[in-house]
Amino acid sequence: MNRREFLKTSLTATAVLAGSVILGGTLVHAAANSKGGKMKILVITGSPRKNGNSNTLAEHFIRGAKEAGHEIVRFDAAFKDVHPCIACNKCGMNGECVFKDDFEFVRKHIVDAGMVVFATPMYYFGISAQIKAVIDRFYAINGSIHVPKKAALLMTYADNNKRKEKAITDHYEILLDYLGWSDVGKVIAPGVWPVGAVNHTKFPEQAYLLGKSV
Repeated sequence: MNRREFLKTSLTATAVLAGSVILGGTLVHAAANSKGGKMKILVITGSPRKNGNSNTLAEHFIRGAKEAGHEIVRFDAAFKDVHPCIACNKCGMNGECVFKDDFEFVRKHIVDAGMVVFATPMYYFGISAQIKAVIDRFYAINGSIHVPKKAALLMTYADNNKRKEKAITDHYEILLDYLGWSDVGKVIAPGVWPVGAVNHTKFPEQAYLLGKSV
């Protein structure tokens, strides 16, 4: 079975398990991830600074989402043990990974989450290595997460050049397009570098209101 055939088969099987069906090649999802409008939200942070600016945005988003009644599960990638993917393909794109580490927590919660939030600083014009390692390990659950979910991006960076945001926003949007997830909002905070700099801006409130609105 080639890669394309595997993806088609695994997506079909996963859709059935998730209460979804494929009609005419279109995935139709019965929103089983939420009850009464409430859902599980997995927040994945990538900053190695505990009080970093992107983590501050994550905390404000979480506060708003909790007030809206959602269940929040948080994974701080920089303080966890997540081995980078080594492309061994032992998982077959939807099976057990050869590494037994803290990614098991993500694996446990992401499948039934109705929304995934990525909170990252810009490091050398891209997302932080810590959160990238987590995203790369999505490979092992590829078939299980190709179901409609909501997503959001919380991003901070020191510069003020919108062109430099594109490396991260394009990656995020292409990832969502591949997975079939829907963007519900981005909070992008430029011009923040020292710890706490974001506190003196409008962006924490924006993150809070985004969490409150999902």
